[in-house]
Amino acid sequence: MDKILVRHITGIVKEPEFFGNFSIRKIEEVLSGGSFLQELHRHSFYFVLVIHQGSGEHVVDFISYPVTPGSVFFMRPGQVHKLQLKSGTTGYLMQFDSAFYNPQEKSVKEVLNHLGNRTYCKLNDDRWVNTFGILQGIYNECSAKEALHPQAIRSWLDILFIDLFRQGCNCGNCKQGGSDYNRLKLEELLNLVNIHFAEHKQVGFYADKMNLTQYQLNAVIKATLGKTFSELMTGTIVLEAKRQLLATVNQVNHIAFSLGYEDVSYFIRFFRKHTGYTPEAFRNNFKEVL
Repeated sequence: MDKILVRHITGIVKEPEFFGNFSIRKIEEVLSGGSFLQELHRHSFYFVLVIHQGSGEHVVDFISYPVTPGSVFFMRPGQVHKLQLKSGTTGYLMQFDSAFYNPQEKSVKEVLNHLGNRTYCKLNDDRWVNTFGILQGIYNECSAKEALHPQAIRSWLDILFIDLFRQGCNCGNCKQGGSDYNRLKLEELLNLVNIHFAEHKQVGFYADKMNLTQYQLNAVIKATLGKTFSELMTGTIVLEAKRQLLATVNQVNHIAFSLGYEDVSYFIRFFRKHTGYTPEAFRNNFKEVL
């Protein structure tokens, strides 16, 4: 079965005594005076794009975002995107995997989880200089490769992500006013759903994993997303189906099996109910758009 093109990190910090991969590049170095276009694909790593000046378009999971000064894009592994940057765009493009950066301190790990569920945000005008100063510090560490530079880079990443969190790049799915407890539980749930949705589609599995009752978990989802668990699960499945339909040439029955549906006709009815299209019609109508 065909798989969505997965890109891996190049131009990495990878030393024998350290684990994982990391890369940071200035966008102007990537562009080399021209424009830049990456067709639809997904990553095996975290991808952070911070725009200083310039323009373009970034399509993430089939939602189009404008590339404008101060734009921040934070993508977790598995998301599908297409990126176009126009000539003259400046900023930083950073990539790392969880082997390189996986904070153990609970509060910092929670910040990373928050950002991983917030695809797009804008820098605050009054904090712009500070954010790009942090990015320049990371870039300098990566370039100089002095003693213990991977540890230094991880410390800089802590500071960067806390800075982005303070500017509102957090919990992009949440309704305003949700409690900290509910927000943290939602992030935990979203991470579990992203891992297990193909095999486990019932609320009881996730409630048990989180040591909550089904009632408590449903209350968290309702308070933060304004949805039911069923609506959250349906959205996750439909999104992954769209990813595979537009980014691979897999047959519909193979896609259905990968999403946990042995009855292909049921999957087709399910997809049509929630999108208005059969899988094949969706692929034919939207393939050229992307």
